[in-house]
Amino acid sequence: MYVSALPYDYELPADLNRLALVIIDMQRDFLEPGGFGDALGNDVKRLQAIVPTLKELLETFRAQGLPVFHTIECHQPDLSDCPPSKLDRGKGSLKIGDLGGMGRILVRGEPGNGIIAELEPLPGETVIHKPGKGAFYNTEFQTQLQAKGITHLLVTGVTTEVCVQTTMREANDRGYECLMVEDCTESYFPEFKQSTLEMVRAQGGIVGWTAPAAAVMAGMRAVTA
Repeated sequence: MYVSALPYDYELPADLNRLALVIIDMQRDFLEPGGFGDALGNDVKRLQAIVPTLKELLETFRAQGLPVFHTIECHQPDLSDCPPSKLDRGKGSLKIGDLGGMGRILVRGEPGNGIIAELEPLPGETVIHKPGKGAFYNTEFQTQLQAKGITHLLVTGVTTEVCVQTTMREANDRGYECLMVEDCTESYFPEFKQSTLEMVRAQGGIVGWTAPAAAVMAGMRAVTA
Protein backbone atom coordinates (compact mmCIF):
# COMPACT_ATOMS: atom_id res chain seq x y z
CA MET A 1 0.00 0.00 0.00
CA TYR A 2 1.03 3.58 -0.59
CA VAL A 3 0.80 7.06 0.90
CA SER A 4 -0.04 9.83 -1.54
CA ALA A 5 3.15 11.88 -1.20
CA LEU A 6 5.71 14.04 -2.97
CA PRO A 7 7.69 13.59 -5.13
CA TYR A 8 5.73 10.35 -5.73
CA ASP A 9 3.81 7.79 -3.68
CA TYR A 10 5.57 6.43 -0.60
CA GLU A 11 5.36 2.66 -0.24
CA LEU A 12 4.50 1.46 3.25
CA PRO A 13 5.93 -1.84 4.51
CA ALA A 14 3.50 -4.74 4.35
CA ASP A 15 4.20 -5.25 8.04
CA LEU A 16 3.46 -1.92 9.70
CA ASN A 17 5.58 -2.96 12.70
CA ARG A 18 8.53 -2.01 10.48
CA LEU A 19 7.20 1.57 10.39
CA ALA A 20 8.12 3.89 13.27
CA LEU A 21 6.87 7.31 14.23
CA VAL A 22 9.74 9.60 15.25
CA ILE A 23 8.71 12.68 17.27
CA ILE A 24 11.60 15.09 17.55
CA ASP A 25 12.19 17.52 20.41
CA MET A 26 8.61 18.51 21.29
CA GLN A 27 10.00 20.06 24.48
CA ARG A 28 8.52 22.68 26.76
CA ASP A 29 11.48 25.01 26.30
CA PHE A 30 10.81 25.13 22.56
CA LEU A 31 7.00 25.28 22.56
CA GLU A 32 5.79 27.06 25.69
CA PRO A 33 5.75 30.75 26.67
CA GLY A 34 8.56 31.53 29.07
CA GLY A 35 10.82 28.86 27.59
CA PHE A 36 14.11 29.11 25.73
CA GLY A 37 12.52 29.58 22.31
CA ASP A 38 10.34 32.37 23.61
CA ALA A 39 13.30 34.03 25.33
CA LEU A 40 15.12 34.15 22.01
CA GLY A 41 12.27 36.19 20.55
CA ASN A 42 10.53 33.43 18.61
CA ASP A 43 6.77 33.00 18.19
CA VAL A 44 6.18 29.69 19.97
CA LYS A 45 2.56 29.64 18.79
CA ARG A 46 3.86 28.58 15.39
CA LEU A 47 5.23 25.37 16.89
CA GLN A 48 2.18 24.80 19.07
CA ALA A 49 -0.04 24.75 15.97
CA ILE A 50 1.08 21.25 14.95
CA VAL A 51 0.29 19.63 18.30
CA PRO A 52 -3.34 18.52 17.58
CA THR A 53 -2.42 16.89 14.27
CA LEU A 54 0.69 15.27 15.68
CA LYS A 55 -1.29 13.97 18.64
CA GLU A 56 -3.83 12.42 16.26
CA LEU A 57 -1.05 10.67 14.36
CA LEU A 58 0.51 9.52 17.63
CA GLU A 59 -2.81 8.11 18.83
CA THR A 60 -3.14 6.22 15.53
CA PHE A 61 0.19 4.54 16.19
CA ARG A 62 -0.73 3.82 19.80
CA ALA A 63 -4.07 2.29 18.84
CA GLN A 64 -2.27 -0.16 16.55
CA GLY A 65 0.59 -0.85 18.94
CA LEU A 66 3.17 0.43 16.46
CA PRO A 67 6.67 1.67 17.35
CA VAL A 68 7.01 5.24 18.61
CA PHE A 69 10.26 7.07 19.32
CA HIS A 70 10.54 10.44 21.07
CA THR A 71 13.73 12.48 21.10
CA ILE A 72 14.87 15.13 23.56
CA GLU A 73 17.79 17.43 22.86
CA CYS A 74 19.68 17.65 26.14
CA HIS A 75 23.03 17.56 27.90
CA GLN A 76 24.44 16.22 31.13
CA PRO A 77 24.34 18.72 34.03
CA ASP A 78 28.12 19.19 33.84
CA LEU A 79 27.82 19.81 30.06
CA SER A 80 30.57 17.27 29.43
CA ASP A 81 28.73 16.05 26.33
CA CYS A 82 28.32 19.55 24.86
CA PRO A 83 31.18 20.54 22.54
CA PRO A 84 32.54 24.07 23.00
CA SER A 85 31.52 24.94 19.46
CA LYS A 86 27.87 24.33 20.40
CA LEU A 87 28.10 25.81 23.88
CA ASP A 88 29.56 29.12 22.75
CA ARG A 89 27.55 29.57 19.56
CA GLY A 90 25.13 32.46 19.14
CA LYS A 91 26.36 35.30 21.36
CA GLY A 92 22.87 35.55 22.90
CA SER A 93 21.93 36.52 26.44
CA LEU A 94 21.17 32.87 27.23
CA LYS A 95 23.10 29.78 26.25
CA ILE A 96 23.10 26.07 27.04
CA GLY A 97 23.33 25.41 30.76
CA ASP A 98 22.17 28.89 31.79
CA LEU A 99 19.16 29.31 34.05
CA GLY A 100 16.09 30.14 31.98
CA GLY A 101 12.41 30.46 32.75
CA MET A 102 12.01 26.67 33.08
CA GLY A 103 15.31 25.71 34.65
CA ARG A 104 18.71 25.23 33.08
CA ILE A 105 18.54 25.34 29.29
CA LEU A 106 18.90 22.02 27.45
CA VAL A 107 19.99 20.20 30.60
CA ARG A 108 18.56 16.74 31.09
CA GLY A 109 15.94 16.53 33.83
CA GLU A 110 15.16 20.24 33.99
CA PRO A 111 11.44 21.20 33.73
CA GLY A 112 11.81 22.92 30.38
CA ASN A 113 13.66 19.94 28.94
CA GLY A 114 10.61 17.70 29.26
CA ILE A 115 8.21 16.81 26.46
CA ILE A 116 4.94 18.78 26.47
CA ALA A 117 2.06 17.18 28.35
CA GLU A 118 -0.06 16.58 25.23
CA LEU A 119 2.60 14.28 23.75
CA GLU A 120 4.10 12.82 26.91
CA PRO A 121 5.59 9.38 26.18
CA LEU A 122 3.78 6.31 27.45
CA PRO A 123 5.50 3.27 28.98
CA GLY A 124 6.97 1.21 26.16
CA GLU A 125 7.67 4.20 23.92
CA THR A 126 11.37 4.79 23.46
CA VAL A 127 12.87 8.14 24.47
CA ILE A 128 16.19 9.06 22.87
CA HIS A 129 18.24 11.67 24.73
CA LYS A 130 20.44 13.29 22.11
CA PRO A 131 23.26 15.80 22.61
CA GLY A 132 23.30 16.86 18.96
CA LYS A 133 20.86 18.02 16.34
CA GLY A 134 20.42 14.59 14.77
CA ALA A 135 18.92 11.62 16.61
CA PHE A 136 21.71 9.22 15.58
CA TYR A 137 24.76 11.09 16.86
CA ASN A 138 26.09 9.70 20.16
CA THR A 139 22.81 7.86 20.95
CA GLU A 140 21.39 4.32 20.84
CA PHE A 141 18.83 5.22 18.19
CA GLN A 142 20.32 3.04 15.45
CA THR A 143 20.62 0.09 17.81
CA GLN A 144 17.01 0.49 18.93
CA LEU A 145 15.74 0.67 15.36
CA GLN A 146 17.68 -2.42 14.36
CA ALA A 147 16.45 -4.33 17.40
CA LYS A 148 12.85 -3.66 16.37
CA GLY A 149 13.44 -4.39 12.69
CA ILE A 150 12.44 -0.88 11.63
CA THR A 151 12.91 -0.02 7.94
CA HIS A 152 10.59 2.97 7.47
CA LEU A 153 10.43 6.23 9.45
CA LEU A 154 7.79 8.94 9.69
CA VAL A 155 9.69 12.01 10.84
CA THR A 156 7.91 14.77 12.79
CA GLY A 157 8.61 17.45 15.38
CA VAL A 158 10.66 20.63 15.63
CA THR A 159 12.32 22.45 14.20
CA THR A 160 11.93 21.44 10.57
CA GLU A 161 15.17 22.83 9.23
CA VAL A 162 17.39 21.88 12.16
CA CYS A 163 16.83 18.71 14.21
CA VAL A 164 14.09 17.23 12.00
CA GLN A 165 16.00 17.66 8.76
CA THR A 166 19.28 16.54 10.32
CA THR A 167 17.71 13.34 11.63
CA MET A 168 16.07 12.60 8.29
CA ARG A 169 19.36 13.05 6.44
CA GLU A 170 21.16 10.82 8.94
CA ALA A 171 18.47 8.17 8.52
CA ASN A 172 18.59 8.39 4.74
CA ASP A 173 22.33 7.75 4.79
CA ARG A 174 21.69 4.64 6.87
CA GLY A 175 19.19 3.19 4.41
CA TYR A 176 15.87 4.03 6.07
CA GLU A 177 12.90 5.00 3.91
CA CYS A 178 11.85 8.35 5.40
CA LEU A 179 8.77 10.51 5.06
CA MET A 180 8.50 13.93 6.68
CA VAL A 181 4.92 14.59 7.80
CA GLU A 182 4.29 18.11 6.54
CA ASP A 183 1.71 19.28 9.08
CA CYS A 184 3.43 17.54 11.99
CA THR A 185 6.62 19.56 11.76
CA GLU A 186 7.20 23.28 12.15
CA SER A 187 9.76 26.06 12.29
CA TYR A 188 9.86 29.48 13.90
CA PHE A 189 10.54 30.66 10.33
CA PRO A 190 7.90 29.60 7.77
CA GLU A 191 10.23 30.09 4.83
CA PHE A 192 12.74 27.69 6.40
CA LYS A 193 10.09 24.98 6.72
CA GLN A 194 9.00 25.37 3.11
CA SER A 195 12.56 25.29 1.85
CA THR A 196 13.28 22.15 3.85
CA LEU A 197 10.24 20.34 2.46
CA GLU A 198 11.35 21.21 -1.04
CA MET A 199 14.94 20.15 -0.40
CA VAL A 200 14.22 16.70 1.00
CA ARG A 201 11.90 15.72 -1.86
CA ALA A 202 13.94 17.33 -4.66
CA GLN A 203 15.48 15.31 -7.51
CA GLY A 204 13.14 12.36 -7.09
CA GLY A 205 13.30 12.24 -3.31
CA ILE A 206 17.01 12.72 -2.73
CA VAL A 207 16.43 12.59 1.03
CA GLY A 208 12.90 11.24 1.17
CA TRP A 209 9.23 12.01 0.86
CA THR A 210 6.76 14.50 2.31
CA ALA A 211 3.01 14.15 2.87
CA PRO A 212 0.29 15.49 5.17
CA ALA A 213 -0.80 13.44 8.16
CA ALA A 214 -4.23 12.69 6.65
CA ALA A 215 -2.58 10.96 3.68
CA VAL A 216 -0.29 8.98 5.99
CA MET A 217 -3.19 7.76 8.13
CA ALA A 218 -5.25 6.88 5.05
CA GLY A 219 -2.37 4.77 3.76
CA MET A 220 -2.02 3.01 7.09
CA ARG A 221 -5.74 2.23 7.17
CA ALA A 222 -5.44 0.67 3.72
CA VAL A 223 -2.68 -1.68 4.94
CA THR A 224 -4.78 -2.93 7.86
CA ALA A 225 -8.10 -3.13 5.97
